[in-house]
Amino acid sequence: MNRVYLDYAATTPTHPDVVQAMLPFFGESFGNASSLYSYGREARAAITAARSSVARLIGADEDEIVFTGGGTEADNMALKGIAFAADGKYNHIITTSIEHHAVLGSCEFLENLGFHVTYLPVDKYGLVAPDDVRKAITDNTLVISVMHANNEVGTIQPIAEIGRIARDAGVYFHTDAVQTAGHVPIAVNDMGIDLLSVSAHKLYGPKGVGALFVRTGTRISPLIHGGAQERNRRAGTENLAGIVGFGTAAELARGTMTEEATVLGTLRDRLITGLLERIPEAQLNGHPTSRLPNNVNVSIDYVEGESMLLHLDMEGICASTGSACTSGSLEPSHVLLSMGLSHQLAHGSLRLSLGKWTTGEDVERVLETLQEIVSKLRAMSPLYKAPGRSAQ
Repeated sequence: MNRVYLDYAATTPTHPDVVQAMLPFFGESFGNASSLYSYGREARAAITAARSSVARLIGADEDEIVFTGGGTEADNMALKGIAFAADGKYNHIITTSIEHHAVLGSCEFLENLGFHVTYLPVDKYGLVAPDDVRKAITDNTLVISVMHANNEVGTIQPIAEIGRIARDAGVYFHTDAVQTAGHVPIAVNDMGIDLLSVSAHKLYGPKGVGALFVRTGTRISPLIHGGAQERNRRAGTENLAGIVGFGTAAELARGTMTEEATVLGTLRDRLITGLLERIPEAQLNGHPTSRLPNNVNVSIDYVEGESMLLHLDMEGICASTGSACTSGSLEPSHVLLSMGLSHQLAHGSLRLSLGKWTTGEDVERVLETLQEIVSKLRAMSPLYKAPGRSAQ
């Protein structure tokens, strides 16, 4: 049975060209970039080239890129680093109720240290209102953190408008762009972004490496001490092969993301239309148009998301009920609850995320298979009343 992978939002397969670029740095090009001899110089040159590639992907300068162990570390570094550098002068943070747990967890940690956090609500599509951001700013506001696009429902936020609000107020602006970098255009200067988090394994790069864009002049304290790496902003010997892979993935994305977004947007719309036509009492979650080109999130009433996942897996189809970081949790999605869904509908959610190797045949197979699975599961439900069938 050929497997269908529709969980690209959780992680992407590493591109073959990325693997090939990384291989020499596990063998003959093994040097430590902090060493002065030739092996070290070769490693340092490779890291510099990768840094330039990641910077070009988001319209930044190479000196503004700090390599990290992933998107989660980048989010932590952005918020905690800004907070620790503030010296108590500013102690207010603004974020939203639907952020990734890396942001929400960092905010909760800072609250325990005495910082004040405002968690802004979102509408039924998962959009935050820029005016709510403006109204939440106080004289003590240090940083605003709003994700570029939501990892569960795919809604793209009005980042440029929020960036202008932050700039006018003299407040730092951070965005988690883990789901968007390499998939939709980003220009940090035009969008008024001061800090931006990226992860390599979401754009066909390796796991275990990410980056934080830190605008020149931004005061930020390191989280990890003990060495002068990353211009004294992140101590520790660099993940050389991972960083090289990240740089290659960034270069590939710059050349292909526009065409890929067009192809995936067509497949996404086909999948959404098919699901809503074939499955009664199903609804799309997230904004209908301002959403990632590869994201489909639906809630299907009278069916548990976990049951759908298990049945899909038996048919060779990989999907998700939400973010990969919380897939083992029995609690309903905090994102869907914040958007106003009931616990029942939130528990019946399914995220199908497409990628570079998704085909039209994959979409048709999922539509046919999922329709059968939902019918089977609903037939076992004492709550579901099918059209033309009297309640028991």
